This record gives sequence, C-alpha cells and structure tokens, in this order.
Amino acid sequence: MDKKTILKKAVKMLLVLGLAGCLVLFLINLYMIRREKPNIISADDAAALGDVDCIMVLGCSVRPDGTPSGMLRDRLDKGIELYEGGVSDRLLMSGDHGRANYDEVNRMKQYAIDAGIPSGDIFMDHAGFSTYESMYRARDIFQVKKIIIVTQRYHMYRALYVARAMGMEAYGVESDPRQYGGQKMRDLRELLARPKDLIYTIVMPKPTYLGDAIPVSGDGNVTNDKEENRDRNESVQK
Repeated sequence: MDKKTILKKAVKMLLVLGLAGCLVLFLINLYMIRREKPNIISADDAAALGDVDCIMVLGCSVRPDGTPSGMLRDRLDKGIELYEGGVSDRLLMSGDHGRANYDEVNRMKQYAIDAGIPSGDIFMDHAGFSTYESMYRARDIFQVKKIIIVTQRYHMYRALYVARAMGMEAYGVESDPRQYGGQKMRDLRELLARPKDLIYTIVMPKPTYLGDAIPVSGDGNVTNDKEENRDRNESVQK
C-alpha cells in the first residue's frame, strides 16, 4: 500500500471519528435539554411548590470595581423577586471566592442585603467554583433537598441536570430579561460543558472543598468570612 493510499484512509478515519464525536455531542446536548426543559418553571409556579429549602443564585463575573456584571445582576434580581414572592425564606449565593482579590459571593450577598433581605437569610458558598461543585456542596454542605435554581436559560439545563443527578428535587426559574453580549461564545462553551458534567455525574468526583454541614435551615451569617466569622468559615473550607 503506497503512502498516498494510507494518507487517504487516515483522513477518512479522522473525518469519521470527527463526525461521530459531533454526533455524540449533539445527542448529549439534545438529551439534557429535553430532559430538563419541563423543570424550568415560572415564578408563580415556583411559589406554588411549597417546602423549598432555598433559592440558589449561581454566580458569574464581577466587574473590577466590585459591582455585579449585567448577567449576575439579573440573576440576583430574580432571586430576590422569588424570595419576596415567598418561594423560600433562604437564599444560597454560590460562586467563586477562591482568591483574595476576586469575590463573587460577598458581592452577591451585599446586593441582596441592600435590597432589604436580612443577612441571616442569605448563605454564601465560597467554593462554588463550577456548576458541578455548587450542586455537590448544596447537597452535602448545605443539606438541600428541594431547590430552586436561578440562572440564564442556556445554563439552566446543565444546572438542573446536575442537581437532579445529585438526588435533589430541583426546579429552575430563568433570568433572561435581555440579550447579552458574547452569548454565542457562551453557547459554544455550554455545548462542551454539558457532556463534561454528564460524565462528572456518573463518576461523581469530590469538589475542591468539603467540610462540616451548614444546613440552610439555620443562620446564614455563619457563612460570613469577615469579622467574627472569618476563622470559622476558613476552617470549614480546609
């Protein structure tokens, strides 16, 4: 067999593998979207559920000046709306606070406090470094069994899938009051993130941090990492 023939066969094989990979990605995304679409509900339907342990607001980028990005602000506004509508009397802010100079969750909590929500009703998950870790910690650290998740629709399918794979009764209320710049890139990343998290829910790797239980039925101030609660929170995350 000459080199030209070998090269043609190699190219054909690569094309076949590439097409197979694309098909697998497509099918996984289609499966996840169709499976979780019925669990995305309205604010009124969420209020009618009853016995919801908490409203989880998933974090995203904070601007250099410390203010929430537009996408995060929309999530927070929806979470506050649900709290005020009686969906649950607990908010769980889950995001990235893995560096001293970057803090999503304290900004999220302060935004809710400024809207009039008592500090004790707001829990912070400082180690929600990914959607998977946020859901794992919601179940194991915050002892959540029934949850309302707030995020944008493109992200909601994966968040709900992971939460339900963790054994929680999960519903989502989307926060999409407008169009966002860069959405095509986020949609593309999500196409790859869904298969990744599907594998994670099968393998179930532990998150970066676990620790003692902090039930959301208690006082959210125990998750504060400033002033008198700083030492306690650090010991929980180690």
